Amino acid sequence: MTGPLAVFIGPMGAGKTRIGKRVARALDVPFTDTDKVIVAAYGPIADIFDAHGEPHFRALERDVVREALTGPGVVSLGGGAVLAAETQRLLAELPVVYLQVDADAVTARLADGTRPLVRGGIEDWQRIYDARRAIYEGLASVTFDTSRLPRDRIAQDVVAWIASRDRAQGAAWDAAPRSAQESETR
Repeated sequence: MTGPLAVFIGPMGAGKTRIGKRVARALDVPFTDTDKVIVAAYGPIADIFDAHGEPHFRALERDVVREALTGPGVVSLGGGAVLAAETQRLLAELPVVYLQVDADAVTARLADGTRPLVRGGIEDWQRIYDARRAIYEGLASVTFDTSRLPRDRIAQDVVAWIASRDRAQGAAWDAAPRSAQESETR
């Protein structure tokens, strides 16, 4: 398989960046946060929304996500990145980790007020999450709830999932007829 070992998706405040960094560190692989790439290249996301609107931001995001999903390591996507049909098609071929969280747990995480889509508070967050939840669930290879467990524990669980998935793929590879293995390496 080429591409990332894991791609994190989920709503704002679920812990995609913090947990993704821990997973990448544990696996000794690069970590890419697509929101951070956008900020580094174009400036703060809230400023992009204010100056150019959400459609412009989503276009920038699609380009950054497309590039990130071809690279190695662990990738964290912004909460709305999954809305793009192209991103959904790319994710269908990759190991996707969906981090879910409930409104009670996320309230304190969003207290900094820097996220443009939830300036109206937790009600905005819940509305957005409810609208996207089916997409997250449909794309997920595995789901972890970040509402109550410590981030380090969730990261350990994700690393264990990646290792078990890799072992299963290795076993399938070992069991495949030689002709199938040869065609796979071309």
